[in-house]
Amino acid sequence: MENLLSTKFFYLAFACYCGAAVSYVILLATEKKNVLRAAVVLMIVAFLFHSLGIAFRTREFQHIPITGMSGYMFVAAWFTALCYFIVVRFVKSWLVSACNVMVIVMLMVIVSLLPKEGSSALMPALRSYWLYIHVTAAAASEGLFAIGCASSILYIVKSSLPPASRLQLKIPGQSLLDTLTYRSIVAGYLLFTLGALFAGALWAHRAWGSFWSWDPKETCSLIVWLIYSAYLHLRINRRSRTLIPHFLSIAGFIAALLTFFSTMFLGGLHSYG
Repeated sequence: MENLLSTKFFYLAFACYCGAAVSYVILLATEKKNVLRAAVVLMIVAFLFHSLGIAFRTREFQHIPITGMSGYMFVAAWFTALCYFIVVRFVKSWLVSACNVMVIVMLMVIVSLLPKEGSSALMPALRSYWLYIHVTAAAASEGLFAIGCASSILYIVKSSLPPASRLQLKIPGQSLLDTLTYRSIVAGYLLFTLGALFAGALWAHRAWGSFWSWDPKETCSLIVWLIYSAYLHLRINRRSRTLIPHFLSIAGFIAALLTFFSTMFLGGLHSYG
């Protein structure tokens, strides 16, 4: 019964996220405040359904659903949605919010296409508190990287449009977008470094006897870390605000998604679900 409820909540959340995305598209054409209110209300309802879906699946499995690919992406999408509300609170731009919603819908589409976890039993290597530290931190960091990616896309679009174009005028200033990208990536980078890499290495040593095994997912995670390290180096040390850091922001998020799928194609020690 609980599995049925968690699945229903997933589809309800998915439908509401899609409804919010459609509302933002309509808002682009009409700019009516009622449409904006509808989009925000749909996002609130979607987030509640999303949270209930995770809660019921956690109750069913007796652990947070982060051991399988669909569960992990479902949690990552939840963190991205949480970041959406933070952005709405502090960044007064519905276009930024709209771009974030599109990313959430993309993540939910990925969840819908992945096989669902079929067993609540954890293999011995996963029966550790490191599971919650390592995987939850990784999912949260990807949610923050998603926000940074969305802001970078808007930054690049604004840079490429004619100064007097209608869409260019709707997109918030490059300074705001640059700051939002930077802060999202700094927070995500810290979580990714401490949770995905450092805590992951400690857990690997405890489970497999080695801090680093050059497993495909470990290698891909290192590439993600290097991309975001390059972004931060350019962003902090170069005063001129070129497009290169924002291309790195987008590349980092794409690399994070490819890291997620690496176990499907390359196998390795991380092939749990």
